[in-house]
Amino acid sequence: MQAFLGIILVAFISFCVIIPKPVHGITRHYNFDIKLQNVTRLCTTKSIVSVNGKFPGPRIVAREGDRLLIRVTNHVQNNITLHWHGIRQLRSGWADGPAYISQCPIQTGQSYVYNFTIVGQRGTLWWHAHLTWLRSTLYGPIIILPKQGIPYPFTKPYKEVPIIFGEWFNADPEAIIQQALQTGAGPNVSDAYTINGLPGPLYNCSAKDTFKLKVIPGKTYLLRLINAALNDELFFSVANHTLTIVDVDAVYVKPFETETLLITPGQTSNVLLKTKSHYPNAKFFMTARPYATGQGTFDNSTVAGILEYEKPSYSSVSTGKLLLFKPILPTLNDTSFATNFTNKLRSLASAQFPANVPQKIDKQFFFTVGLGTIPCQSNQTCQGPTNTTKFQASINNVSFVMPTIALLQTHYSGQSNGVYTTDFPISPKNPFNYTGTPPNNTNVSNGTKVVVLPFNTSVELIMQDTSILGAESHPLHLHGFNFYVVGQGFGNYDKNKDPAKFNLIDPVERNTVGVPSGGWVAIRFLADNPGVWFMHCHLEVHTSWGLKMAWIVLDGNLPNQKLLPPPSDLPKC
Repeated sequence: MQAFLGIILVAFISFCVIIPKPVHGITRHYNFDIKLQNVTRLCTTKSIVSVNGKFPGPRIVAREGDRLLIRVTNHVQNNITLHWHGIRQLRSGWADGPAYISQCPIQTGQSYVYNFTIVGQRGTLWWHAHLTWLRSTLYGPIIILPKQGIPYPFTKPYKEVPIIFGEWFNADPEAIIQQALQTGAGPNVSDAYTINGLPGPLYNCSAKDTFKLKVIPGKTYLLRLINAALNDELFFSVANHTLTIVDVDAVYVKPFETETLLITPGQTSNVLLKTKSHYPNAKFFMTARPYATGQGTFDNSTVAGILEYEKPSYSSVSTGKLLLFKPILPTLNDTSFATNFTNKLRSLASAQFPANVPQKIDKQFFFTVGLGTIPCQSNQTCQGPTNTTKFQASINNVSFVMPTIALLQTHYSGQSNGVYTTDFPISPKNPFNYTGTPPNNTNVSNGTKVVVLPFNTSVELIMQDTSILGAESHPLHLHGFNFYVVGQGFGNYDKNKDPAKFNLIDPVERNTVGVPSGGWVAIRFLADNPGVWFMHCHLEVHTSWGLKMAWIVLDGNLPNQKLLPPPSDLPKC
């Protein structure tokens, strides 16, 4: 009998050991102190707004399922908010961060704890300031690892390296946009692009400020790319090396190889770089420069970092004498490259990582996006398209006016009267030939208008570029959701012919998409996240000019379909 009990006990212990323990996320704490820091670039020293004195700011590392508590304390004179770009914020809209949309800003001397959980996401995202042009220096990476024990669906990399593209201004970006809004002109452009805060050797007196990636032959590196530039889409390439795209906006994609990639402001991409099998006796430039489609001026310069192989002991060649190879990037306005690249992006659409594309649509929207004008004040001469107009931007001819109190607070408390209206147009009030000859009247209207969606509405949204003041690519970012890019094309969207070509099987899933220059893009998403969600162009100048709007998603009937109450430390306006 004792022997039998012993066998049962051993079997029970074995059973307990074999059963995997449920993997629960952990809570991770971060302290972000917003303070001034002196930084020198391009032989210019200036005081910048930073997090913890770092530029770029500190990286956040978490696993899927983890809860993050990030205490932000404001020690500067500017009002501050931070946005966790691409995080779904399921029922935690109070932590989303855009100023006057989900929260009032954190004022000088005040603190706010951003409290959210990462649900069903893994890959690279990023955080940045979300008020005026403060994100020019306030940004950093968010690295979301898979849950413990779950591998990547691609080769495990030897090393992972965040690479953040930014823009450096010798002048104060806040002063630049204030001047532009006053005069009605386009703002002055940046003085350099940066890789991880460094401009690199192609800029004046910047050879010492160069990002260097040291690698070993025969290894695979995962580059976590983020475009944090204010106003420029970028081409990126590594000389004599092929990149394999495996993830965009923290969603796995079907891997494909490319020499060059395109990344718009707001977007992220994980790429695998396989190093050469032997020490190559050479160094290689990694360069980025703009993809520019608009009529306005832009920073036509190139940022370079250097890929260096660790020198083996047997090599007698001095590292100073190594050949330096440079990549060949597409021309500045190479829209055909941009189109071919984006068309290759496809969701994995596997059993483990399905593409849950809404097949039945409840509500359809058609939004025109582009530039327009507003008249000067009667006693003022302006520097816009004419001396009597200022540049402005709009969606469906409505240029969004920021409220002075957060929309989410007024929605939650039912006190929206006088703050916003719910009559945002679902299509243009005055249709015209969007990509043809522009209308004579280019003036836009102003208003704080939103679209209201019942919980779980499946949405199809067509975004159409316009040729008013010139066709231009617009990277549109939707807060609170990922969406599927089911179609895109050039010219005017044709509702009778174009839907037949939509990809409803494995379209790429993203949070930021480029509306093609002189064309349109179709996206679908399920409105399963209650709250108020900002949607705007991620070219900061266009957001400043009003190319933005907001969606309100109502609570569902079940307890887990309702927005949680506001936290006690929510900043006050």
